Amino acid sequence: MVIKTYDAYTRLSTMEANRFANFLFEHQEGKKATKKAIRKAIQYSTKDIPGLGGYVFAMEERDEILGLAVVNKTGMGDYIPENFLVFFVIHRNHRDNDIEQKLLDYTLQYCKGDVAIHITSENQYPNKKFFEEKGFNATHLEMRLNR
Repeated sequence: MVIKTYDAYTRLSTMEANRFANFLFEHQEGKKATKKAIRKAIQYSTKDIPGLGGYVFAMEERDEILGLAVVNKTGMGDYIPENFLVFFVIHRNHRDNDIEQKLLDYTLQYCKGDVAIHITSENQYPNKKFFEEKGFNATHLEMRLNR
């Protein structure tokens, strides 16, 4: 089992980015993000589109994706977390293993500064308690005006 890190310096090929987007789309829980939104988060992380970048962490074993984490940097560390964990998805056939723990530990070790994840009524992550046990807590209520 190996975790690979992709960012502005360790680029993803188009084929690999599509493979990751397909994995995230297929294995995410709750209200699904579109493949377009998933690709955009990946592209932002690897600076294929303008922005501060971030990271894509891929845990694989024998060319099988076990889990992926996509982190976007916010650049707003003085008033919101510096890192936003956009996607954290474990392969549905491997959720009982310690993959989730190892991938989160690696992600948190690699990211400098605070890390945020949104768990909403639409995407109720099946393991919200897992994140709470790792020190994540609800700090505010977010309200949106969707246009």
